[in-house]
Amino acid sequence: MMMDASLHQERKPDWIKVRLPNNPVFWSTKSLITDLKLVTVCDEAQCPNRWECWSHGTATFMIAGEKCTRACGFCAVKTAKPDPLENDEPMRVAEATRRMNLRHVVITAVARDDLRDGGAEHFQRTIEAVRSMNPETIIEVLVPDFNDRDWALQLVLDARPHIFNHNLETIERLTPLVRSRAQYHRSLSVLKKAKAMAGGKVATKSGIMLGLG
Repeated sequence: MMMDASLHQERKPDWIKVRLPNNPVFWSTKSLITDLKLVTVCDEAQCPNRWECWSHGTATFMIAGEKCTRACGFCAVKTAKPDPLENDEPMRVAEATRRMNLRHVVITAVARDDLRDGGAEHFQRTIEAVRSMNPETIIEVLVPDFNDRDWALQLVLDARPHIFNHNLETIERLTPLVRSRAQYHRSLSVLKKAKAMAGGKVATKSGIMLGLG
């Protein structure tokens, strides 16, 4: 008599299952993002924590489209030829920040190697729009490397974000494998230059994903 192999499988722990929350803040945040036709890195990168963040009325806005010119191994954002920038997107991000009453907003973007400035001016316009409509909100930007162009970095820093973030993501040895078309020392250079250009007026930070999860 053969026994069903499934009977011998260990039961998965309850915490491994993600369930949609009943919190009304989650659904209002989701509706707001849809209404303003915004893109969030939470959705595009398939972040497993997005339900929790949205339930607290927080989200990381991803500007410059939903198609990236790079294909990093840790990220689920689609790689394709990007669409043209949307001129009204900065104001839509500012409006979302206002409606959500955010004290701290994070603005990131896909890599736009198709643009001469890598999307730096679009970051600048978004920062300025958010500050104009929400003067008390702390603005954090999480930027690509802009191919280490000094003048592109200056565009972003001239808009005076409170926090400048550029992630290393991984160690130098794994960078060629994990971060398509990125260079470890180029990222270090971006962080060093940003800190110097800001003259101590902007906090500079980075992040590394342990285990690349």
